[in-house]
Amino acid sequence: MRSPPIRVTSARVSATMQAMSRSLYGAPAPHQIAGGEVPRITLYPSGNPKPHGAVVILPGGGYAGRAPHEGAPIAGWLNSLGISAAVCDYRVSPNRHPVPLLDAQRAIRYVRARAGELNLRPDKIGVLGFSAGGHLASTCATHFDAGRPDAQDPTERVSCRPDAVILCYAVVSLVEKMHQGSMHNLLGDAPTDELRRELSAELQVNAETMPHFLWHTAEDTGVPIGNSLRLAEALASAGAPVELHVFPQGVHGLGLAAEVPGTNQWPELCGRWLARLGFTG
Repeated sequence: MRSPPIRVTSARVSATMQAMSRSLYGAPAPHQIAGGEVPRITLYPSGNPKPHGAVVILPGGGYAGRAPHEGAPIAGWLNSLGISAAVCDYRVSPNRHPVPLLDAQRAIRYVRARAGELNLRPDKIGVLGFSAGGHLASTCATHFDAGRPDAQDPTERVSCRPDAVILCYAVVSLVEKMHQGSMHNLLGDAPTDELRRELSAELQVNAETMPHFLWHTAEDTGVPIGNSLRLAEALASAGAPVELHVFPQGVHGLGLAAEVPGTNQWPELCGRWLARLGFTG
C-alpha cells in the first residue's frame, strides 16, 4: 500500500544572508549512478562575530525530491540565532543508498573543513532533517567516521560526525511504522532485513550518541509519530541526551509551522536547545 501523500506548505521566512551555492564535491561525485544530478551545498553565513556553530540542513521529500520550504527558510531562522547554515542538495531517487548518505556526510565534512574561514567552531557542527531528510540526518548520527588523514582531498580528512542532531517529523525506522515511499526510493523493491535494521536509527544508538532534539505532531498521518517516540525511548534507554516535543496540531510537512498554534513554538524551543549546546557562540 502506498504511503499517504506528503503535504508541502509555504514558508514566509527567508534566509537573511548572502547565499553561496557550490558543488558539494568540486569533481565528479562518487557513486553517480543515476539521473545525472549534481549534489550541491548552499552556505548561509550568519555574520556572527563570535566563533559559533553551524547546522547542515537536509530537506525532506521522500527521497524523491527536496522540499524548498525546508531549506532556505530554515537557514534564515538559524541565521537569526547567530548560527550559520548550509542546505545540502543531496541526490535522490533513482539514486539509492548509500548515495544520499555519502552526500550528507560530505556536507558535514565540507562545513567543518571550512570552519576557519567561516568563523565556526569545528566541534559545533550539527545536522537538521525533515521527514526523509530526518532519516538521512539520523543515519548520519549513527554512521560516521573520523576522516581519512591520507586523503588527497583536504575535506575528506575531517570527521563527518555531527555534534548535534535535530529531527523534524522524521522518518526513523525502516522496520516498524516506516514510510513505505521513502524506503522504496532509498532501498529499492526488495531490501534485506539486515539493511533495513542497519538504517533504523532506533536500533543503532548508544551511550556515545550525540544530543538529539526531536519534534513531531500527533496529527501526522504521513510519517507516524511512533518514529520519533521509539527513537527518543532508545536514546533515553542508552543514556544519550534527548529532548522530545509532541504537538497536538499539524499535518506532515510543516517546515517552520508559522501558522500552526502551539507547533509554531518548535523553532524557539530548538533555538534555546542549540544555545545551551554552545552553537550561538
